[in-house]
Amino acid sequence: MNDPMHASVFLASLTALLSLSSARCAEDAGEKPAPAAQRPAYSKSGHDLAPLSKERIAAIARTLSPLARQVTLEAGTERPHTSELLAEKRRGVYVSVIGGLPLFRSEDKFESGTGWPSFTRPIDPDHVVIRRDTSHGMVREEVLDARSGAHLGHVFDDGPAPTGKRYCMNGVALRFVPEGEPMPQESLPVATQKAWFAAGCFWGVEDVFQQVPGVLTAVSGYMGGAKEAPTYKEVCSGQTGHAETVEIVFDPARVTYDRLLDLFFLNHDPTTLNRQGPDVGTQYRSAIFAADAAQRAAAARKIAALNATPKYAQRKIVTEVVAPGPRFWPAEEYHQDYHAKHGGSCRVQTE
Repeated sequence: MNDPMHASVFLASLTALLSLSSARCAEDAGEKPAPAAQRPAYSKSGHDLAPLSKERIAAIARTLSPLARQVTLEAGTERPHTSELLAEKRRGVYVSVIGGLPLFRSEDKFESGTGWPSFTRPIDPDHVVIRRDTSHGMVREEVLDARSGAHLGHVFDDGPAPTGKRYCMNGVALRFVPEGEPMPQESLPVATQKAWFAAGCFWGVEDVFQQVPGVLTAVSGYMGGAKEAPTYKEVCSGQTGHAETVEIVFDPARVTYDRLLDLFFLNHDPTTLNRQGPDVGTQYRSAIFAADAAQRAAAARKIAALNATPKYAQRKIVTEVVAPGPRFWPAEEYHQDYHAKHGGSCRVQTE
């Protein structure tokens, strides 16, 4: 594979570009991916941002003070200079009182003189939602908890360096967890696992798995060869032994490894040796790089079960299974999120 060839294939046919027999592009038949709003979302720090149910929010609210309920659920405001958090000087993390999402770090807290706890930035930008607030005859930027939608306060452009922001928060909307104390379970990032799949051109494989509920990240890269830190050009030569591979970080509570195996086999042709569609070479081989013996056993069972079905009666699966998987090398930046950057998307075959 080389860049001119890939460019010409892309212009000729998005389906050929993706090198996937079943993960068709948007113009082809297939099942549409679930709308983003229906899929659980994860923050960059690995926290589950799936919206809390109304019932869960109501149950939590019953444990709060009347003022905390008024502030978080009715966009109220506590009186200035009344929050105990103003005097809090210990190191630690401030989490939402509704749902426990981590919001701010103590090292980003500063004395603003306003009478409300103030911070220069959130712990993770994904953990807050900023929306325009025109109440009380003013135009302000309201800050909400991204998981529960609870009102936290407002953000202003008069803060100190390095951000120049002042996140002016209601103390009753926050709960302080001192450094050294265990974080509440709901405040922890999800316990993720990794999987590595090679199924032809990694642009399409990455795009397919990015649409799977429960997948936090999918990164294009190289795996299975001898050379350290190979370049795209070196892998394309076929001399390094690497396969174009996608590293998947997933939440096993949302999607199991067995389900990822199903999607892997459904969304490419595992019967073609060192080839996917028009792309030919060992770098396009079908491969599973297992993280451990359990993943290797699961992959072997899946292949045996599939080979016993009528679909594979004439053409058997040639997917190689390697465990433990060799080191994964991320591909160059221009390969990452290729479809998000350039348009187009694959439809995920789910059965």
